[in-house]
Amino acid sequence: MRKWFSDFFYYSREERRGILVLLAISLLLFLGGEVYVHLKSEETRSPADLQKQQQAMEEYQAFVASIREKEKDEKESRKFRYTTWKEERDTPPILAPFNPNTADSATFRQLGLPAWMARNILHYREKGGVFRRVEDFRKIYGLTEEQYATLQPYIRIPATDTTARHRSLFLADRRKDSLRQAVPLKYAPGTLVDLNRADTTELKKIPGIGSGIARLISGYRQKLGGFYQLSQLEEINLDYRQLTDWFRLDTTAIRRIPVNHTSVDRLRRHPYLNFYQAKALVEYRRKHGPLKSLKPFVLYEEFTREDLERINHYLSFD
Repeated sequence: MRKWFSDFFYYSREERRGILVLLAISLLLFLGGEVYVHLKSEETRSPADLQKQQQAMEEYQAFVASIREKEKDEKESRKFRYTTWKEERDTPPILAPFNPNTADSATFRQLGLPAWMARNILHYREKGGVFRRVEDFRKIYGLTEEQYATLQPYIRIPATDTTARHRSLFLADRRKDSLRQAVPLKYAPGTLVDLNRADTTELKKIPGIGSGIARLISGYRQKLGGFYQLSQLEEINLDYRQLTDWFRLDTTAIRRIPVNHTSVDRLRRHPYLNFYQAKALVEYRRKHGPLKSLKPFVLYEEFTREDLERINHYLSFD
């Protein structure tokens, strides 16, 4: 079978050459026909078709060019951002006198402060914050002692900024006849506000206190039950020394917890009591009867004298 197959498909050398020539001629004829048809169709196209084709080609080329230009711009932008960041990181600060109440972000950046810190300072001023003393600049969030020590000799606060600034009551937009927004009036110096009774609206009338700080004070007062001294404001990171001229304290307004009738869970929710301290109070009450004072807990390891002194303002022994 194999021999018959090889004999049937066997060609001599001349026959193979002839077959190859015929294949080459057939291929040339096929390609020539395709070229002829293409050229013929080009000749028969109308000027409008040729114009559309040219327009499409130009649009395609413009699109490709825009893509390449965009890629080039992105590369340049990345290179610029990297260069700018590196230059900012390596550029030494330019130290010069400045007023933190009027300096812009560019000035703070030249002084060596990062962009986020410059934004925090501007945000603080927009909310009504004022630097009245050189030491006030130290309170900027994120400012290190080293940065403050470097900038301190250059801080200049004029006398006009050391006194409280007050806004008078005015109409924000006089062009509107019916929709007139009044800016809240700030209290005059000498006004005293009861820290344990003032709501957020009254707190915001104190110079330097905005909505955020007013809510912070009110919220912490709610948790405590009231304040018994102004220095407790330091527990929420506020400088009480700047507020001593504005606040008075009525300690009778403090809400006291009836320690002889309160559960561990309720006691532990007070900021000055943890779980173990609350449990010690309840356990003593269970074993020895109602509490009359906190003297028995002086020797308890769960309490320090400072703990007992401050929590004593918030417990009643009825």
